[in-house]
Formats: sequence, structure tokens, C-alpha cells
Amino acid sequence: MTTQTIEFVRPKKPSNTPQRWNVEDIEALFKLPFADLLYRAQQIHREHFDPNAVQLSTLLSIKTGGCSEDCGYCPQSAFHNAGVENRKMLDLAEVVKAAKAAQDAGADRFCMGAAWREPTEEDMAAVVEMVKEVRALGMETCATLGMLNDEQTEQLRAAGLDYYNHNLDTTPEFYGNIISTRDYQDRLDTLERVRRAGLHVCSGGIVGMGENLTQRAGLVAQLANMNPYPESVPINNLVKVEGTPLAELEDLDPLDFVRTIAVARITMPTARVRLSAGRQQMSEAIQALCFLAGANSIFYGDQLLTTGNPDVERDRALLDKLGMYPFAEKH
Repeated sequence: MTTQTIEFVRPKKPSNTPQRWNVEDIEALFKLPFADLLYRAQQIHREHFDPNAVQLSTLLSIKTGGCSEDCGYCPQSAFHNAGVENRKMLDLAEVVKAAKAAQDAGADRFCMGAAWREPTEEDMAAVVEMVKEVRALGMETCATLGMLNDEQTEQLRAAGLDYYNHNLDTTPEFYGNIISTRDYQDRLDTLERVRRAGLHVCSGGIVGMGENLTQRAGLVAQLANMNPYPESVPINNLVKVEGTPLAELEDLDPLDFVRTIAVARITMPTARVRLSAGRQQMSEAIQALCFLAGANSIFYGDQLLTTGNPDVERDRALLDKLGMYPFAEKH
């Protein structure tokens, strides 16, 4: 039997930076007996975090639909007919109102997402004001706006942005099956600019897009071998939306998703591993296993850009049932 190896694209970084994880070692983690994998992940989780605390983040779509990228999973792409209307950007007052409502419901991080390939100068001016106003509420701020240049990352830093989200989505070798309108290196270049500007990085991926186990391990390797790895790692389970190219794929086995959470925790011990898209389709038991596997952040609220999410009351009831609590309430 031959072992498949993956040559993954590295961000530009010093040549003496050691590679901490290779794809084969990460694939071996995925193949551990389930109880052994979760035990190891829980041990590492407890070394760095309160195991019963979870961070609550709320995501607001500030510009919905009409995106010029062709991401196969995304209903906001102009290439797909998924019934998502191309809307103008929300005004500042609407965003601040939503942030206050999220804060009142218990969220401590507010994320603003826009369906762009990259923001224009006019777009950036509006987003900068949103970041300033949300930051003034005392919330952590995060934005996901597509690709950025150096000037734009500096504008966001000066406005007080805490985190910038730019997901890698999948491993470089599988990336072309999902997206053709931008290169993998484009994503790495944006993340490098974000780091240079002194912003925290939020970057993860999507599983269940038809990738195999080696490719799933390759995504984790790409994230874990960043220097440093992201402070926040959202793990998304594909939400299949009618009208998108991935709508007819078979569902990922829920336990394989739990394994992905555990492997992310083991390879990125101090990151906040976020249970992200797809949670509405998960049972309470699977969500509980994800927390046991090391997830300690969730998107909180009834909407994730354009797809559904468990509502606030349901989330609070689940956390109470598990004896868990929002991070902000204990710190």
C-alpha cells in the first residue's frame, strides 16, 4: 500500500520555522479510536481553557448576495440560483442596533460579514465606522470582507478591529473542486497581511464538501502550521442549499465532524475552536460531543449570513443542560 502525501501551500514565513504537523500524523489522529481521540482532545482542552465555558459570537450579514466569487457551497454567489437577493449594505444604525441586541442576549463578539470578493474604498469607509461603533459598545469585533490589501488591513486596525475572518475552506489540493475565481494563495496572502497589521486571525474551513480523509487532514495541517496558527478556528459542517453545486452531496457522518473538532483542538491547543455553520442540523447529543472534543465557541443567534442557526433560547437551554456557561459571564 502506498501512502498518499500532500504538498500543501505554505504562507510566506521565515525558512527556519519548524513544521509542527504533517498530514500523515494528522490523518493518524483522525483514525484513533473515538474514545481515545476525545480523551486526548479533552485533556489538551483542560490544560488551556475552562472546559465548561463557551464564547458566544453573533454574525451579521452587512452586505448580502451578488458576490462575484463562485464558491460551490455559497448561496450568495452570483453564479448560483439559490434565491438569495442581492441587497445593498446595511446602514450604520442598523448594524449598531443588531450589535446591541446581540450584546443584550449575551454575545461578547460581533462579526460583520459582507458578500464581496474584496471591498471598495467606499465599502471600507462604511465598515470602518461600523467597527468603531461596535467596539464602543465594549464588544470584540470581527469582520469578513473578502480579500484585503495592506492599506485596508491598516484601516481596520486603526478602527479597532480585533479579528479578521478569512477561511481557507479546504486543503489546497481540493480547493479547485470548490472555487475557481480565486487562488488558494490569494487567501494566504490576505491572512499574511492581516497578521502584519497586528490583527488576530480567525480562519477555519468547511467539511463535508466531498473531500476525503487525507484532504480533511490537509486542511487541518494548513491551519495548524501557520506561524502562529489562528487564534480563532471556525469548523463548519456544509449546509447544503438548493441551487448551489454542492446541494446534492451526501451528509457527512456526524461523528466524523466531531473527530474534526477534536483534531483541531489537539493541533491548535490555545485556539478558540468554533462550532459554526451546520449546527442547526445537529442533535443536542452531537453538539455535546463537540464540546467534549474541545469546541469552546459558537455562533449565537438565529442567522448565519443567509443560513439558519439555533435560536438564543434553544442555545441557552442546551448550555444549561450541559452545565456550561458563556465565557463572558465567568470572566
